[in-house]
Amino acid sequence: MKKLIPQPIKNIYHLIRSIGVAIWFGFPARKLKVVGITGTNGKTTTTQMVAKILEEAGHKVAVSSTINFKLDKREWVNETKYTTRDAWQTQKFIRQAVEEKCGYLVLEVASHALDQHRLWGIEFDVAVITNATREHLDYHKTMEQYRAAKMKLFQMLKANGGAVVNLEMEKSGEFIKASRSQKIFGYQIKQSKLEAEFKNIEIVKAENLKLDLMGSSFSIDEEEFKLNLIGDFNVENALAAICVGLSQKIDLTICSQALAKIEKVPGRMDYVENNRGLKIIIDYALTPDSMEKLGKVVRAMVESGGKGQKNKEKGDLEVKSDNQIIWVFGSCGERDRGKRPLMGEIVSRYADYAIVTNEDPFGEDPKQIIDEVFAGIKNMTEGEKSWRVMEREEAIRKALSLAKRGDIVLVTGKGAEETMAIGKKRIRWNDKTVILNILAE
Repeated sequence: MKKLIPQPIKNIYHLIRSIGVAIWFGFPARKLKVVGITGTNGKTTTTQMVAKILEEAGHKVAVSSTINFKLDKREWVNETKYTTRDAWQTQKFIRQAVEEKCGYLVLEVASHALDQHRLWGIEFDVAVITNATREHLDYHKTMEQYRAAKMKLFQMLKANGGAVVNLEMEKSGEFIKASRSQKIFGYQIKQSKLEAEFKNIEIVKAENLKLDLMGSSFSIDEEEFKLNLIGDFNVENALAAICVGLSQKIDLTICSQALAKIEKVPGRMDYVENNRGLKIIIDYALTPDSMEKLGKVVRAMVESGGKGQKNKEKGDLEVKSDNQIIWVFGSCGERDRGKRPLMGEIVSRYADYAIVTNEDPFGEDPKQIIDEVFAGIKNMTEGEKSWRVMEREEAIRKALSLAKRGDIVLVTGKGAEETMAIGKKRIRWNDKTVILNILAE
């Protein structure tokens, strides 16, 4: 029955409910500052970075993200599988943040929540867009509608709020124009044409950028930044967080000190320690864009021959040019089917071995999902270089059995999630736990 009701009609229900909930809880968002972060990829990492910067500046912070909830010192895992919960849970959490005397709430914002008016009654002090690439087209239908949903965050900005826009993302100018604020921060690694078009933007650019297997470094206005997270996409996330800091008049030195303290973000380029000399990496990548970026970084690891350095979190990172990349992945059910073969094609370009497996099928036939993903794989003979393995645990076991010392094993799509959605059931599942259990055998 739910599927027969048009989404605009459902959204009217969500709006009415959100209004009632905001009134019930007394508009708690008015009693603290709210930072909203949206985007296809990078939201969670940016959310953690922003929280760290605000804490470094001495503020009590609440966080609601895909991976965790935080009320000042108290923190727990988000097991709901939702980036942004419904209006009741969100407003209740904000009231708890107020009761804990938090000065800031950093809220990861999904396009669905914006489209469905679930955040009605919240005016944002800062709005951030990390990027907008293909995702959720099962719901939004077109990229234009998807971007329009995300733009609603900028229309919910306070008049004196700060807008933070990735100038390198496609059609970033649309988000600048959509903003209610005149205080706009644009961040970039490369030069952007928008610098000339929009004169009122404060540009934050990473200069002297250096990337390696230990992380990255760059400078802004002669302030040095060092990240323990690898990849230029994490530099972009850091720039977004720095812009939020600057919008709140937090100086660059404090931003730098905060970001240097982040060793890793759970489920994001997350290394699994082991005694087999393998480079096992768990990542949440589940869109063509995020998988493309991840593939480039990992392939560059191999082609560069590695640095031979050591790190307490990442272990021995020496990678040689003859090491193999073994990639375990799948695609979520009841979501954009068009992205599935694209993901398969991307993996076949960067990996030496591809294992397509089950990943949150919800109500869909997992075999059909796997077949649609596998259809995109090119130039990898099935049974020799590529496999379809229904059970995710067996797929991971297969990857680890193929891997030799120095090889890179990527397990993507679920990150730090604690459950898997099969039909209406939610079974306990965590990729890292499964990997460690197999290694222990």
